[in-house]
Amino acid sequence: MNRRGTAALALWCLLSVLVCALASAAARADVLEFTHMQRLDSDAATPPGSGDWRDAPLPDAQAAGGNPQPAWYRASFDVGDDGTRSTWAVYLPFLYEGAQVWVNGRFAGHVPESTPGVRVRWERPHLIVLPPSLLQAHGNQLALRAAATASGGVRHFPRLAVGPLAELQPRADRRTFWVRTMPQVTVVVCLLVAGFVLFIYWRRRSEELYGLFGLASALWGVRTLTFVIERMPSDSWQLWRITYLAATGGFIVVLALFSLRFAGFHRPVLERMLVAYWLAGPLWLWLAGGKLEVLVNQLWSAGLIPIGLSILGLSFWSLLRQRTVAAAVMPVTLMIAVLAGVHDYLIAWDAGALSRWWPQWAGQRIFLLHYGADLVLLGMGGLLTARFIEALSSLQAANRELADLNETLEQRVAERERHLAANFEAMGALQREHAAEQERQLIMREIHDGLGSRLFTSLLRVERGDMSDTQIADALRDCIADMRLALEVLAPDDDFQAALGNFLFRWQTLMLEARVQPAWAIDVPDSALQLSRQAALQLLRVAQEALTNVLKHARAKNVRIELRQRGPMLELEVADDGVGHARPEQGAGRGIGNMRARARQLGGDLDLRSGAGGTRVLLRLPVPGLAEAAVHPQ
Repeated sequence: MNRRGTAALALWCLLSVLVCALASAAARADVLEFTHMQRLDSDAATPPGSGDWRDAPLPDAQAAGGNPQPAWYRASFDVGDDGTRSTWAVYLPFLYEGAQVWVNGRFAGHVPESTPGVRVRWERPHLIVLPPSLLQAHGNQLALRAAATASGGVRHFPRLAVGPLAELQPRADRRTFWVRTMPQVTVVVCLLVAGFVLFIYWRRRSEELYGLFGLASALWGVRTLTFVIERMPSDSWQLWRITYLAATGGFIVVLALFSLRFAGFHRPVLERMLVAYWLAGPLWLWLAGGKLEVLVNQLWSAGLIPIGLSILGLSFWSLLRQRTVAAAVMPVTLMIAVLAGVHDYLIAWDAGALSRWWPQWAGQRIFLLHYGADLVLLGMGGLLTARFIEALSSLQAANRELADLNETLEQRVAERERHLAANFEAMGALQREHAAEQERQLIMREIHDGLGSRLFTSLLRVERGDMSDTQIADALRDCIADMRLALEVLAPDDDFQAALGNFLFRWQTLMLEARVQPAWAIDVPDSALQLSRQAALQLLRVAQEALTNVLKHARAKNVRIELRQRGPMLELEVADDGVGHARPEQGAGRGIGNMRARARQLGGDLDLRSGAGGTRVLLRLPVPGLAEAAVHPQ
């Protein structure tokens, strides 16, 4: 909607309100408004017929003095011939202490008054229905007996209206809504909001503004109860008035503390002075008693006005310094609340000033502070809500930044993982290449030191004629055995277990052909058989050399070959029942020396024992897997 449309809609609404107001005024044409009545201070139980009746302009405000007593008000009115056939009523916008209503000298109704056991203070409007049987067409006499007010107080008598009930009822309903229903809603909302906000402050003590806002809501909810609670036991009246005074002053002081903290103006001494003034009023009333309630209320409440004006000035100073929309909320709402508070103070204690300027309005005694305070609380809640939303937005932005950072980190980690995988793959290739190189060097060294050396030595002896045909055949046979053993151990697809199986099968056949009965015993775990190719080749070479000596020199009938585990050591034992040799180191040529050399290369040792009962060769080798298993057995 553009500006012209908005203006047209506003004009239409204004005209509608005016038309409704004119129609309402036309409908109230039969209502009689009493601006003057006659008053007589008297405690008579029935309308006095004579006495010092004096003219009293309405609304009337009369100090009770030290001897308060009821007062009678009277006036005449006509209802006409039609009025006797309809229902008429008396409308009292307010009448705090209660009253009796009499028509033509007969009792018509009443507003309950205080008793020795119950204290009343009516905030609601009253609509007293006049029985048609009491009315006459002309010259009706209306008399009201206004109850006495408390000592030192002021009795307020309203500008009442008499008219048809149908026309006065909407007026009573409207005032009931504003002075009764709205306070009830305010009490419930303030206490609920206070509970919610104070719970937030209880969980987050650093948020002092939330605590002050919750305390202000709670105090104002308690203070507004004065419009809700209209009956009170007399014994509790003094305590209730102290509570009311404490809630009123506490709300203003807490509002000041909130404004100071919100403006960033932290002065502990000033804050303690405000709290001290807050407590002074209720303490004064408690010490002075109910007789000085009016004086305490009037003087101490007047001191709250400068505090309110100071809060207003501070808020404007904060607005000039910050120049933000949020900073403008507090001064605007506070200005409205302060003006409402001054208005209420003038109505409560100096109605004459307002009566001169706005007599119609002053006569209604409508207090505005609780509406202004609601507006202030709404502004405070709006500011805190804006701060909460701003904090939430900042948190969401931080979460988004954190999510982006996490995504970036994940990408970097994934890139690092790919880089590490590539490095591992390259390292694996290098390891495989290194292993292949080691295999080539092992084969070359084996050919050079083993088979090649033996063939070269045999060739020299053959060229010198030192070897017979049998020796040449034995040498070639040994070379073939060495070559076969090397091929079995160094085969890329076989491990030590496969080479050991082939070795046992081949030597089983050779032993049986030589009429030697072999006995094999393999008692080692699989972990002990995970030897390197170099260690496996050297171990089988030792076994081959020992078995060769058995066939060549021992003349044995049985031979026992055992492979076992003893602690962290792997033991190979070859024992025969042959003739033995007194000096085995000389009888076996270089074979014993080679076996000892191979044992040392593997970090082990070789034990050779020979005698009349045969020869025993024991090879002991350390195996890393067995050593660890011996230290940490499962």
